[in-house]
Amino acid sequence: MTNTLELLAISIGCYVIASLVALLGSGEREASIVKVSGVIGFIGGMLGLISSAQALLGGAPLTAQLYSPFQFAQLIINMNALGAFMVLVISLIMVAASIYSWHYMNEYLGKGAWGISFFLHLFVASMVALVVVDNAFYFIVFFEMMSLASYFLVLVEQSESSVKAGLQYFFIAHAGSVLIMIAFFMLYRASGSLNFADFTSLNLPAWESSVIFLLAFFGFGAKAGMITLHGWLPQAHPAAPSHASALMSGVMVKIGVFGIIKVGVVFLGASEAWWGYVVLAFGAVSSVLGVMYALAEHDIKRLLAYHTVENVGIILMGVGVALIGMATGHPVFAALGLLGALYHLLNHAVFKGLLFLGAGSVIYRMHTKDMEKMGGLGKLMPYTALAFLIGTMAISALPPLNGFVSEWFIYQSLFDLSHQTQLSMVIAGPIAVVMLAITGALACMCFVKVYGICFTGAPRTQKASEAREVGWPMVVGCAFLAVMCVILGVGSPWISPIISDIATTTLSATPIVVHQGMALHPVSTTQAILSTPVITISLLILLVIPAVMLALFKGRRLDNRQQGDPWACGYAYENRMNISASGFTQPLRHMFSPVYRIRVLLDPSGWMQRSLSAVTHSAAAIEPSFDRYLVQPACRASMTVSGWITRMQGGDFRVYCLYIVVVLLALLFLPIEPGVK
Repeated sequence: MTNTLELLAISIGCYVIASLVALLGSGEREASIVKVSGVIGFIGGMLGLISSAQALLGGAPLTAQLYSPFQFAQLIINMNALGAFMVLVISLIMVAASIYSWHYMNEYLGKGAWGISFFLHLFVASMVALVVVDNAFYFIVFFEMMSLASYFLVLVEQSESSVKAGLQYFFIAHAGSVLIMIAFFMLYRASGSLNFADFTSLNLPAWESSVIFLLAFFGFGAKAGMITLHGWLPQAHPAAPSHASALMSGVMVKIGVFGIIKVGVVFLGASEAWWGYVVLAFGAVSSVLGVMYALAEHDIKRLLAYHTVENVGIILMGVGVALIGMATGHPVFAALGLLGALYHLLNHAVFKGLLFLGAGSVIYRMHTKDMEKMGGLGKLMPYTALAFLIGTMAISALPPLNGFVSEWFIYQSLFDLSHQTQLSMVIAGPIAVVMLAITGALACMCFVKVYGICFTGAPRTQKASEAREVGWPMVVGCAFLAVMCVILGVGSPWISPIISDIATTTLSATPIVVHQGMALHPVSTTQAILSTPVITISLLILLVIPAVMLALFKGRRLDNRQQGDPWACGYAYENRMNISASGFTQPLRHMFSPVYRIRVLLDPSGWMQRSLSAVTHSAAAIEPSFDRYLVQPACRASMTVSGWITRMQGGDFRVYCLYIVVVLLALLFLPIEPGVK
């Protein structure tokens, strides 16, 4: 099993080497060097997958202590179940992004492609190191490396909007880092150590534990992009290159969720039930508002970024249930909630990575993010369209794909929560179920709009009519994640037990049984049973039967179909009669206009911008006052004195003799004690 940590070290080393190789890519060699860097990054991702799989299947956590140049901080690597799971998620998306980059980076040749490759691999290396390091000091170091590398990826386009997005991301990310550092300092003060292992054995007062949890929750919540701290996310993710957006939206925000679980569950032992209700409430609100804000967007990458807010909310709902269950002595539905949260964490990384890569392929050909200028791309880019369709079905939680399975587990944990006798649980459970149901319905509506506007119908612009399929590496990158969406859904009866073991190990709870043959069940088979393989077979049969009937009985009727423009109630058909993205959601936006106005109130970027403007205005007002009342009077006094001195030093020898006479007379009349007795 020592080989597992060696593979992990080689994986991180590959990312570092890939970033250093990219630095050699300026000039004519840029295309080949960037591709070599991408290949090395792909190898690092594959080694990370193998290492994490070995650790998860091996069961026992693996630890190692490396050399540390700092005596106060030990560099300890801990490949436990949660850390190995996070390495798996990061490596999985990195493999797809690396393949995708082999062709996609042609778009940035001569525009700093080598810099993108450098920061991207440094970004991934810092994430992998962060989730396995077992010391607070090194955790913060790698956390800052991750934030800074992703910050430079946001600035790639060097446009006014990307610089603004990067600045907003920089401020919010580092404000979160400050809160995390304060929480770790409080844990260090109580334990006398920076090692995470010493944080888990503390017996803290309730108020101190609560303060630490809230600091960590809002600090990591800023990185996760939950509501009230999400303002940077729809600005920063669309500004980055699409394969970087896939890693930022699919993986980086999960570091925030990882941190909340690490502090709330592992360090503090989920000792207070109200922590769970807070997390559950933020998750429920984030899920509903995230999808509603996505519905109003026409920029395809901003829309996907808002769906990250939605899905982070869904994950936090599962984490909230886990915290409530552990605090109140209900380990079964606590494990079920964390199982759903971790499964959705993995699933969201896969289908959101797929959607960002698919959107990147469309933008690569269209050179626009505006969905209103697309249309008809399904016939012109069939492979991209098929992969994107699978991603939209997965994120909409349609069976038998992966998004459906993880949300099903979260539903079951909420049902368990609702069946308890405590009044707070009886109230919180059904409310969360309803909000999750609303989220699912609105997500389906949103992606009907996205796919319908972008890939079906007639092309809306000349550019759309001239689009063609992207290169094979971009198609393979999308296809890989599309296949994973199917595998994680159809294969859930065999995958869920592995994630269930990760959840119970993290909670230090008794293992639970969630499968029976090809069927899933939420511990108790009397509550619900789900079999995604059976659903898959049934759906395939339902698809095959109409296809066979059409092939047998269609005859030549298709040749007699009426061709031409659609009927427009007797009026001449015009292209502007096509369904548009804004028209599709106009009734909903009108109905919930107060909710959309809340977005301005919940976004901290507004008051941060106003605060910065106020500070700038105050500084501009204070600076002239300082000059007027301090600097300028001092300068005038100095000039006056220098004028007097100039007139006294006129260069006339007679005047100097007069000065001597005056001084001698003064000395004669001044009462001076010579000091001689």
